[in-house]
This record gives sequence, C-alpha cells and structure tokens, in this order.
Amino acid sequence: MVAFIVLLCIAAVIVLVLVSFYNRLIALKGQTANAWKQIDVQLKRRHDLIPNLINAAKGATQFEKETLDAVVSARNSAIKAGASAAPASVGQVAAAEGALTAALTRFIAVVETYPDLKATGNIRQLQEELSSTENRVSFARQAYNDTATEYNVAQRQFPTVLVAGIAGASQAQLWEIAEEADRAVPTVDLSMK
Repeated sequence: MVAFIVLLCIAAVIVLVLVSFYNRLIALKGQTANAWKQIDVQLKRRHDLIPNLINAAKGATQFEKETLDAVVSARNSAIKAGASAAPASVGQVAAAEGALTAALTRFIAVVETYPDLKATGNIRQLQEELSSTENRVSFARQAYNDTATEYNVAQRQFPTVLVAGIAGASQAQLWEIAEEADRAVPTVDLSMK
C-alpha cells in the first residue's frame, strides 16, 4: 500500500512538471506571436507615413518621379507581404521591408539635394516621424528576436522537448538581414567638400 502511494506521488509530480513545461511553451509561443504583432503595428505606422511624405514632396516641387515611384512600389510590396504575415513568414516580410528601407534611403538622399524641399516644415516633420518610427521598428524587431530565441531554445531543452510536440511548438523564424548591402558599414564623410 505504501509503495502504491509513493508511486502515485511520483507520477503526480511528473505530471505536474510536464504540465508546467507545456504551459511555459504555450506562454512563450503567445509572447512570440505578440512580439510579431508589435512589429506589425510599427510597420503599419511606417506604411501610413510614407504617402504623407510623398505628397508633401510632390507638393513642394517637381520631385524626381522615379524615386517617388520606387518608394510607392516598395511600400505596396511591403504591405502585401505583411498582409497575411505570421512569424513563419518572417523572411518574406523582412525582404519586402528591406526593399522599402532602401527606397526610403534613396528618397531621403534625394530630399537632401533639394534645399527648398528640405526646408519645408512638413517634410522635416515627416522625416522626423519616419526616423522615430524606424527606431520603433528596430526595437520591435529586437524584442521579437529575443522572444523567438527564448521560445526556440526552450523547445530544445530537456525535459521541455518531451512536451514540445504536444504543445504544437515549432521553431520561430528570426528576423534577419537578408541583403548584404544592409550589412555594409555606411561611409560618413564630414570633410565638407
């Protein structure tokens, strides 16, 4: 009888431990999905700012149409890639957002060459908001990668690996830099030539 009670207690402890690991994985899965949605919120803000910036540039001068078209096209591609985005499609969204970042960088460089346009209050304000949003997107990506890494590591640790399949856990894809050009160190020239 005593042996039966001891075995029952051991079994109960094992079940409680497994339930605890299962619940931890479910919580991490939820945190990863939430972190992804935070990126989505910031990208939406970014996408919403772009038409205002372009309209302000159009209104201020006859702006370079090719540059504007590139930004609009990249924005539309990024919105399309992010429309049904989930943590499993991070690579597609990252590639589209990278193309948008490159187009915006070219756009800002062109704005810098137009002194009248650069001096426009709307352009300056929108550039500041866009810069602030870029920082928010960066922080959201970092938070997502941190959470996704914790989730991925937890799935592979023992004894959590024993309940990972039951919890429906699958590896979350990290947000990575897809373009080699994005990895390049920018050249800064302060010589005032």
